[in-house]
Amino acid sequence: MNSIRTIKVTEEFHERPKGRYITDAPGCEKTAGEVFRKNILVDALNDNDAVIVDLTGYNRYGRSFLDEAFGGLIARAGFTKAELDKKLTIKHDFVDLFIEIAHERIEAAEGKRRTHE
Repeated sequence: MNSIRTIKVTEEFHERPKGRYITDAPGCEKTAGEVFRKNILVDALNDNDAVIVDLTGYNRYGRSFLDEAFGGLIARAGFTKAELDKKLTIKHDFVDLFIEIAHERIEAAEGKRRTHE
Protein backbone atom coordinates (compact mmCIF):
# COMPACT_ATOMS: atom_id res chain seq x y z
CA MET A 1 0.00 0.00 0.00
CA ASN A 2 1.39 3.44 -0.82
CA SER A 3 -1.78 5.41 -0.51
CA ILE A 4 -2.24 8.97 0.66
CA ARG A 5 -5.71 10.19 1.63
CA THR A 6 -6.49 13.88 1.90
CA ILE A 7 -9.57 14.77 3.92
CA LYS A 8 -10.93 18.26 3.35
CA VAL A 9 -12.97 18.63 6.51
CA THR A 10 -15.32 21.37 5.31
CA GLU A 11 -16.11 19.48 2.11
CA GLU A 12 -16.21 15.87 3.31
CA PHE A 13 -17.48 16.28 6.85
CA HIS A 14 -19.24 19.56 7.67
CA GLU A 15 -18.79 23.19 6.68
CA ARG A 16 -18.88 24.29 10.35
CA PRO A 17 -17.45 21.53 12.56
CA LYS A 18 -18.09 22.06 16.25
CA GLY A 19 -18.55 20.25 19.52
CA ARG A 20 -16.81 17.34 21.19
CA TYR A 21 -19.52 14.68 21.47
CA ILE A 22 -22.63 13.70 19.53
CA THR A 23 -24.68 14.53 22.62
CA ASP A 24 -23.31 18.04 23.23
CA ALA A 25 -26.16 19.91 21.55
CA PRO A 26 -28.74 19.50 18.82
CA GLY A 27 -26.90 19.15 15.52
CA CYS A 28 -23.68 17.78 17.04
CA GLU A 29 -24.53 14.35 15.65
CA LYS A 30 -23.38 15.88 12.35
CA THR A 31 -20.64 18.29 13.49
CA ALA A 32 -18.80 16.88 16.54
CA GLY A 33 -15.17 15.83 16.73
CA GLU A 34 -16.33 12.41 17.92
CA VAL A 35 -18.29 11.91 14.70
CA PHE A 36 -15.43 13.09 12.50
CA ARG A 37 -12.98 10.76 14.25
CA LYS A 38 -15.27 7.71 14.26
CA ASN A 39 -16.85 8.08 10.83
CA ILE A 40 -13.96 9.39 8.75
CA LEU A 41 -10.56 9.70 10.39
CA VAL A 42 -10.08 6.27 11.98
CA ASP A 43 -10.93 4.41 8.76
CA ALA A 44 -8.70 6.72 6.74
CA LEU A 45 -5.77 6.04 9.06
CA ASN A 46 -6.40 2.29 9.04
CA ASP A 47 -6.77 2.10 5.26
CA ASN A 48 -3.94 4.39 4.09
CA ASP A 49 -0.21 4.86 4.54
CA ALA A 50 -0.62 8.59 5.06
CA VAL A 51 -3.54 10.88 5.86
CA ILE A 52 -3.62 14.63 5.41
CA VAL A 53 -6.40 16.40 7.29
CA ASP A 54 -6.99 19.78 5.69
CA LEU A 55 -8.82 22.09 8.10
CA THR A 56 -8.77 25.01 5.62
CA GLY A 57 -12.16 26.53 4.89
CA TYR A 58 -13.28 27.16 8.46
CA ASN A 59 -11.63 29.53 10.92
CA ARG A 60 -13.49 28.80 14.15
CA TYR A 61 -12.47 25.29 15.21
CA GLY A 62 -12.98 24.86 18.92
CA ARG A 63 -10.53 23.17 21.22
CA SER A 64 -13.17 20.56 22.09
CA PHE A 65 -13.61 19.52 18.44
CA LEU A 66 -9.84 19.31 17.90
CA ASP A 67 -9.27 17.44 21.15
CA GLU A 68 -11.89 14.81 20.44
CA ALA A 69 -11.01 14.42 16.76
CA PHE A 70 -7.24 14.16 17.21
CA GLY A 71 -6.53 13.46 20.88
CA GLY A 72 -9.37 10.93 20.73
CA LEU A 73 -7.35 8.91 18.23
CA ILE A 74 -5.10 7.96 21.15
CA ALA A 75 -7.54 8.18 24.04
CA ARG A 76 -10.38 6.24 22.41
CA ALA A 77 -9.26 4.66 19.13
CA GLY A 78 -6.05 3.00 20.32
CA PHE A 79 -3.47 4.76 18.16
CA THR A 80 -0.13 5.86 19.55
CA LYS A 81 1.61 9.17 18.97
CA ALA A 82 4.39 7.32 17.12
CA GLU A 83 1.83 5.90 14.68
CA LEU A 84 0.24 9.30 14.17
CA ASP A 85 3.62 10.97 13.69
CA LYS A 86 4.25 8.59 10.77
CA LYS A 87 0.83 8.72 9.16
CA LEU A 88 -1.01 11.93 10.04
CA THR A 89 -0.48 15.46 8.73
CA ILE A 90 -2.77 18.26 9.89
CA LYS A 91 -2.90 21.49 7.90
CA HIS A 92 -4.73 24.78 7.63
CA ASP A 93 -3.62 27.28 5.01
CA PHE A 94 -4.24 30.35 7.17
CA VAL A 95 -4.49 29.53 10.90
CA ASP A 96 -1.51 27.68 12.38
CA LEU A 97 -3.09 27.78 15.85
CA PHE A 98 -5.50 24.97 14.93
CA ILE A 99 -2.59 22.75 13.93
CA GLU A 100 -0.78 23.58 17.17
CA ILE A 101 -3.84 22.79 19.29
CA ALA A 102 -4.42 19.47 17.49
CA HIS A 103 -0.82 18.42 18.10
CA GLU A 104 -1.01 19.61 21.71
CA ARG A 105 -4.09 17.42 22.25
CA ILE A 106 -2.34 14.42 20.67
CA GLU A 107 0.64 15.00 22.97
CA ALA A 108 -1.59 15.27 26.04
CA ALA A 109 -3.48 12.09 25.15
CA GLU A 110 -0.20 10.24 24.64
CA GLY A 111 1.00 11.38 28.05
CA LYS A 112 -2.17 10.02 29.67
CA ARG A 113 -1.89 6.75 27.71
CA ARG A 114 1.66 6.23 28.92
CA THR A 115 0.77 6.79 32.55
CA HIS A 116 -1.95 4.14 32.28
CA GLU A 117 0.27 1.47 30.71
